[in-house]
Amino acid sequence: MALGGRGARERVGLVACGALAQPAAQVAARRGWPVDVHPLPPLLHNRPERIADEVARLVSTLRDRGYREVVVGYADCGTYGALDAVCARLGVARLPGLHCYDLYAGAAAVETLAAQEPGTYLLTDFLVRSFERTVVHELGLDRYPQLRADYFGHYTRVLWLAQAQDPVELAELRVLAQRAAERTGLPLQVRVTGTGGLERALGALVGAAR
Repeated sequence: MALGGRGARERVGLVACGALAQPAAQVAARRGWPVDVHPLPPLLHNRPERIADEVARLVSTLRDRGYREVVVGYADCGTYGALDAVCARLGVARLPGLHCYDLYAGAAAVETLAAQEPGTYLLTDFLVRSFERTVVHELGLDRYPQLRADYFGHYTRVLWLAQAQDPVELAELRVLAQRAAERTGLPLQVRVTGTGGLERALGALVGAAR
């Protein structure tokens, strides 16, 4: 993930959700795309009302650095259209979908999963790795474990949308995912999605900027 500067005029600046930044950078590097990934803090997902303003600020910063084009590596992410309004005002494109789960599993599949079992709590690899910090600590469950029923009482399962495909990495993440599910008091299910959906969406986004 680069910071811009000399040579930026030949490259695309990607304002990325912190939860997508690393896989996006890996995809761009593997495909040889001229993309610099600039992440915003993943904890913004706990305050989605701030996402649109933070994206607007970083888009302006990257344009000042001379990028040939700037694009937005966010889905709507709970902004309820506020991010789309910013993108329209600034003339930038964003990733499709309502949230990152759509990018990994596909919007239709996520809709079906939710319809089949509305009480589904979704995890990605990022959330599996960071669950203790982004969920347990941020929600205060480490200090007030009695709040678990308030937060998760209406859920019926944890569904991990697994992007990792290396068997060793998957096994390591499986341990963390099981630990996260135990924190919620819910059974764990796993659906391996890979990163193909994200790669296709990024390709379309970067291609539109080229």
